[in-house]
Amino acid sequence: MSEIGNKLLESKKPLFFRVENAIDIGAAIPKKVLGEDLRTLVRSLTVFQKEAIVTSNRTGKTWRLASDEGAYLNGTDYAPAPLCHLTVGMVASYMNEILALAKLRNIQLDDIRLIQDNFYSMKGSMMNNTMLAEAYDVHLESQIESKTNKESLRCLVVDAIAASPLNDLLKNSHESRFKLSHNGQEVSPNAALEIKGELAVDPKLIFESTLPADGEWQEMCKKGGLTPKNENSVSGAGSSLNDQQNRLLHLRGICRLRPDGIKEITQHLYNPHGSVFTLLSEEGPENGGQGRAPDAATYISAGIGFCFMTQFGRYAKMKKKALHDYRIRQDSFFSLGGASGGTGQSGRTKSLETHVYLESEETDDFATQILDMSEQTCFLHALCKAERKTKIKITALNE
Repeated sequence: MSEIGNKLLESKKPLFFRVENAIDIGAAIPKKVLGEDLRTLVRSLTVFQKEAIVTSNRTGKTWRLASDEGAYLNGTDYAPAPLCHLTVGMVASYMNEILALAKLRNIQLDDIRLIQDNFYSMKGSMMNNTMLAEAYDVHLESQIESKTNKESLRCLVVDAIAASPLNDLLKNSHESRFKLSHNGQEVSPNAALEIKGELAVDPKLIFESTLPADGEWQEMCKKGGLTPKNENSVSGAGSSLNDQQNRLLHLRGICRLRPDGIKEITQHLYNPHGSVFTLLSEEGPENGGQGRAPDAATYISAGIGFCFMTQFGRYAKMKKKALHDYRIRQDSFFSLGGASGGTGQSGRTKSLETHVYLESEETDDFATQILDMSEQTCFLHALCKAERKTKIKITALNE
C-alpha cells in the first residue's frame, strides 16, 4: 500500500458525490432489518486515504465519500478525518429529531444552532499490543431562538435525543462481529466475534467504476484553515504514530440550517490538531428532505468504516508489515427516528457486521492479529461497545 501521493486528487472525482451507476457496478441495496439499514464498502487508496460507497435500503441511493488524515498521521489532509464523519452524522441526526419533534409539538423555533463535542482517548503500546481506544460522553449545546420557555425547550431536546438511533448506539453496548479473508481465503477470527454464515463476495471491483450523478458536488465538502487551538490541542505532526499513547481526542461539530433547508456542519479537529472542514447533509424524500447531500446515517456508517480502516494502515505501518491492500464490507442497522420517522418510539440500532479483506505477504496469524488490534484501537468500534450518554445544555442563540 502506497504511503505517498494524493490518490483522491489524482482520481479527478469530487470528494463526495451521489453514485449514478450504483446498480450497474454491484453496490447492492442491503436487506431491511430495522428500517434505516446501510451497506458501506471501504477501501484504502494509500495508507490513510480512503473512499467509501454507502448504500441505504430506505432511500435506495448510494453515496461516495472520502477520508484522509492530517499531519498527526503524516497524511495529506485532503479530506475530512474518519471521526469528522461520525460527528457530522451524529449532530445531523440530532438536528433531524429536534426539528421533527418541534413540529409535532407545535413549538416555533425561530433559529437553532447545535454545537456538539466528541471525546475519545488512546492509551497503551502498539508494539506490545496493549493500545486501546475509548469513547466518552457526548456534549451537545442547543442554542435556540424561540418564544417557548426554556423548560419546554429542554424537554424537546431530551426527547429528541432519545428519538435518535444514535442514543441507543451510545447508551447500550453493541459489540461488532466480523468475517475475515486473507489473500482470498477465509480465516477464522481470533478474539474478534465471528459473523455466522458465509463470507461475502469481495467488493474490490466495485470501486473503480463509480460515476458521479449530475450535481454541484464540490459544495458538499470544503476545507478551511487549521482549527483554532484550545486547551486540548497538544498533539502535533506524527503524534498518532508514537508507540506509547496517552492522549485525548477532541472534535466539535457546529450545525446550522441554511435558508434552503440543507444542514451545514462546520467540523473542528482540536486534538490531534487538524483542519476545519464544512460539510453538508440532508435527508432523502423518504425522511422529509430532498436528498441533495448525504444523510445522517450515511455519514455515521462511513465514519465508522473509515476509522476502522485507519487502524489497519496504522498497525501495519508501525509494525513494518507488508499489507498491500485492504477493504471492508460493513452493514449497519438503524431504526427510523422516533420523531422524524413518525414511530413515536426511542431510536434503536444493533451490532455492526463487517467483512474484512486483506492482501499481504504475511501469515494468517498476522491477519487475525491485525483484525483484533484494529478493532481494539478503533475509536468508533469503542463508541459502539461503550455505555455512554449525550449531555445537553440549552442556551439562547445570542448568548
